[in-house]
Amino acid sequence: MDFCELTTKPIDVTSVARRVVPPECGATVTLDGYARKFTRDKQTGEIRETEYLVYEAYDVMAVKEMQKLVDEAKRQFEIANVGIIHRTGRLEIGETSVVISIAAPHRKDAFAACEWLIRELKRTVPIWKKEVY
Repeated sequence: MDFCELTTKPIDVTSVARRVVPPECGATVTLDGYARKFTRDKQTGEIRETEYLVYEAYDVMAVKEMQKLVDEAKRQFEIANVGIIHRTGRLEIGETSVVISIAAPHRKDAFAACEWLIRELKRTVPIWKKEVY
């Protein structure tokens, strides 16, 4: 039931969440990461207005690295199934860029695994975001 995918099409958040739900679990935590209009520059503190985003990926490697993260999350947390879909190409403000959905017997592990997965995905997976101001 685990899956890791890249897509150039809009992501249906609910369908991602429903794909990971097994009957033995009592919680699904889903992160819907989307393009925001304002971003604070980490160096200057200046707030910039974003027009749109462009995501690029090294597709084959990105999916392999996402699967490695899923495998590691399942070792670290008591979770059942994980789904990750990341969008590439141009995204308008408000459009979903990434969905991570985790099913677990208990919500505490699902929340912890979701937080860990998004942090590690942004840190290690070869997907690059360009913000256009």
